[in-house]
Amino acid sequence: MRAVPPPPITSRHNPLVARFKAAADHDAQWMLLDGAHLLAEALDAGLAIDCVAVDLDRVAGGALDALTRRVPADRLVSVSRSVLDAMSPVRTPSGIVALAARPRDASDDVMRSRTALLVGATDIQDPGNLGAIVRAAEAGGASGVITTPGGADPFGWKAVRGAMGSAFRLPIARASSMAAMVDQAHAAGLQVVAAVGHGHTPMHEADFTKATLIVLGSEGQGLAPALADSADIRVSIPMTSPVESLNVAVAAALLVYEARRQREPQSRRREGAKAR
Repeated sequence: MRAVPPPPITSRHNPLVARFKAAADHDAQWMLLDGAHLLAEALDAGLAIDCVAVDLDRVAGGALDALTRRVPADRLVSVSRSVLDAMSPVRTPSGIVALAARPRDASDDVMRSRTALLVGATDIQDPGNLGAIVRAAEAGGASGVITTPGGADPFGWKAVRGAMGSAFRLPIARASSMAAMVDQAHAAGLQVVAAVGHGHTPMHEADFTKATLIVLGSEGQGLAPALADSADIRVSIPMTSPVESLNVAVAAALLVYEARRQREPQSRRREGAKAR
């Protein structure tokens, strides 16, 4: 086992603390990870790790052994409890924080598949919601997520925490605007499905077997009327009165899983044909 090199950093004025704080606020190259789970997910995804800070009072034994087997010794630093608390934006830090390279923007790739199922998250303000959308999209078999500059950063620490590793694996594109992405989707032959309120096509009656971009609006305002009008179809999620709306991440999950439900029989038929 490679030990974390002593002595520990004990000053909150160390330049490394400022680097972690900058990554928590926003950094174009690095994202902040709190916890062994997210670090392991990033390593499994092949992301470059710049630095891992460990509070040896909180991390020891098997967890430390597993960490030191996977992270080069020159990337590991030992820090005091107070220093790690300053590095981490989490209310109750786990004892491990890391700086990992942001995944590359997938804008050039997400629409190339003839079976694409994309989730367009327009101006989502809550990073926890955005992370949950990314998690639901990967779990439901979507091929990518598209976000907009007016919304939360998909690689900010709160969104990454909400995605629980999905943001490292699922292609994520950053559009200049969702209107531009809708135009690009139409040019690539995708149908655009706008998620709106009551009174439109129930989601189970829409055809999600085609290459599709599902567009969802922000938490409070929903989709802008012009964006909804530019879609090929507007769908509503059936709800029992008096409920009128759902959390945007819940709505995204329901729509993605409806698409999965419709597509699975086709997938099984294709697999059966290949077997024959």
